[in-house]
Amino acid sequence: QLRLVESGGGLVQPGGSLRLSCAASGGSLDVYAIGWFRQAPGLEREGVSAIKSTNDRTKYADSVKGRFTISIDSAKNTVYLQMNNLKPEDTGIYSCGASPRPSWAAFERYEDAYWGQGTQVTVSS
Repeated sequence: QLRLVESGGGLVQPGGSLRLSCAASGGSLDVYAIGWFRQAPGLEREGVSAIKSTNDRTKYADSVKGRFTISIDSAKNTVYLQMNNLKPEDTGIYSCGASPRPSWAAFERYEDAYWGQGTQVTVSS
């Protein structure tokens, strides 16, 4: 089975940057649609960014466009989320998901997705 482990979260001041990593084992991320989602306390999970390596298709939530970049390193079987100019509203638990579906263009609630445990991102002064 596919296992996903996120890392790279932490406490950062507004305007700062973080790079999240999602390392996969038990399968190749190249065959999956991959998404970064985040969840704040009391709120539902929301899609942040998604990518499909086979066609280089990427998607970003409007709130992060121009600030976040998703990428895949196939050799390391790892997906990254570079987050720049962070804002307090970016605070939340960021999770990496992988689905065998063709894409994750609409951040759909795919029931066949694998998920990591999440990594906490806190943007605060």
